[in-house]
Amino acid sequence: MNQVKQFHGYTLRNNIDNTKILIEKLLQIPNLNYAQVLLHHSQKPTTFLYNKLIQACSSKHQCFTLYSQMYLHGHSPNQYTFNFLFTTCTSLSSLSLGQMIHTQFMKSGFKHDVFASTALLDMYAKLGCLKFARNVFDEMSVKELATWNAMMAGCTRFGDMERALELFWLMPSRNVVSWTTMVSGYLQNKQYEKALGLFMRMEREKDVSPNEVTLASVLPACANLGALEIGQRVEVYARKNGFFKNLFVCNAVLEMYAKCGKIDVAWKVFDEIGRFRNLCSWNSMIMGLAVHGQCHKAIQLYDQMLREGTLPDDVTFVGLLLACTHGGMVEKGKHVFQSMTRDFNIIPKLEHYGCMVDLLGRAGRLTEAYEVIKRMPMKPDSVIWGTLLGACSFHGNVELAEVAAESLFVLEPWNPGNYVILSNIYASAGKWDGVAKLRKVMKGSKITKTAGQSFIEEGGQLHKFIVEDRSHSESSEIFALLNGVYEMIKFDKNEYEWHLDFDLNK
Repeated sequence: MNQVKQFHGYTLRNNIDNTKILIEKLLQIPNLNYAQVLLHHSQKPTTFLYNKLIQACSSKHQCFTLYSQMYLHGHSPNQYTFNFLFTTCTSLSSLSLGQMIHTQFMKSGFKHDVFASTALLDMYAKLGCLKFARNVFDEMSVKELATWNAMMAGCTRFGDMERALELFWLMPSRNVVSWTTMVSGYLQNKQYEKALGLFMRMEREKDVSPNEVTLASVLPACANLGALEIGQRVEVYARKNGFFKNLFVCNAVLEMYAKCGKIDVAWKVFDEIGRFRNLCSWNSMIMGLAVHGQCHKAIQLYDQMLREGTLPDDVTFVGLLLACTHGGMVEKGKHVFQSMTRDFNIIPKLEHYGCMVDLLGRAGRLTEAYEVIKRMPMKPDSVIWGTLLGACSFHGNVELAEVAAESLFVLEPWNPGNYVILSNIYASAGKWDGVAKLRKVMKGSKITKTAGQSFIEEGGQLHKFIVEDRSHSESSEIFALLNGVYEMIKFDKNEYEWHLDFDLNK
């Protein structure tokens, strides 16, 4: 900084205009206030220099002051100026400022500039104004690939996957960003099967290859669907192309193995990440251990995490409480729950209360679980009441089951599972009038039990089936094979029983 001041003094003494060099040096340091004062007192400020400063201040209101000074000094903004301003409006989440700049943009005659118009569209899309974004998109006579991608990303961000897919197929050409935007959008909207299906279609494209972001988007879809074979293939691709240096990809692979039950492989990936582990790495491993019964190891890993200086977050405590639940460690679970606020100032969320209800419910402490629900600072959702109802079913508590079911009938009047569970509880308790009443309600409300579905992975593809499903193109061959397998099992069983009878009668 002293060298810059000395150089500035030298230029003033010798009447040399080196404003451009000085401002660029100040922006490298950075010292934005000094640069702004220097530009303000410059004899020949240029649009280029104003743009440099506006870009450097792109996340602050200060850039609008510079924009006003630009006008006062008689310098007209160009398409780059508006691009920076639209980006600033997005970072400030200010729709009103964005609309004001949009008006000046139209008056300035740059509305036909693809670069600036795409930035305007992107601003509206990121601020949730998809209607305005679509208007800008439709009015553009020329659209670049980035324009299509920005409009598509806006749709995916706010859950309009149908419109996003329509844009995707209308695009004149697609790049890796286009494909990744759709895969990531399906993932964000929990449409895992579609995310995986589109990724596999992308794999067949000759002119585009998945990048780190694509892999980090598709691997969680594999994890949630249990598509281990595809996940393993993605890992091989990541290692072959040097993407395993990316922590997001490593964490996604770790989570995929942990959720698919390959805990030993997940451990190896966790160890491979080593000193580069972040909180996501620890959380994925703790959660994997918890849900697959290695509860004490999950607690030990948490202790190791603290020793190594990584602080937990709310996700960590969900994993710990799940570990306590699956391990039947009630007192430990209560201690973990209390330590959230006491030791780390983390306010428990709905998920944490749900874990506590599950922990106490499985242990048969149903009254205690109900008290937790009543003391919750937020309104319990269907998951909370469903957890209590499930615990009542296991332990045969009719009274609390009725309380939980009544709340579920209000929250989920369309869900037949709640009626079925309460009916089974009544039947186990011999309350057949209750069973009959529920069946009458279900029949009157036309509530039917939805068929369960299964996913089978074969040949790198996912196939979905429901009970007696005939929708698959090869269903005739599938049922013929199943019937053959069934006959073989029946034959083997009869032969085994014959040999068993023969041996016993010897």
